[in-house]
Amino acid sequence: MPRYVVHVFNDETSLDEEGRELPNLQAARAHAIEDARSLMSDTLRKGRLVLSRHIAIQNDRGELLLDVKFGDAVEVRL
Repeated sequence: MPRYVVHVFNDETSLDEEGRELPNLQAARAHAIEDARSLMSDTLRKGRLVLSRHIAIQNDRGELLLDVKFGDAVEVRL
């Protein structure tokens, strides 16, 4: 199973040093979206929401495969 490294760029940068084995890039994206939603909920409780934060998904060679913006993880309606 491939190993994906998932770096979180939120209020603080959290670099993934170990990575995680996931079946494919779609599963890595789903995992990143779940993480983004969780992080956004924590920030929203403080009365703030920054949709431009992002999670970078790399392969085990350090190549960027996907960049998931927090705004991509939610549907915003007015």
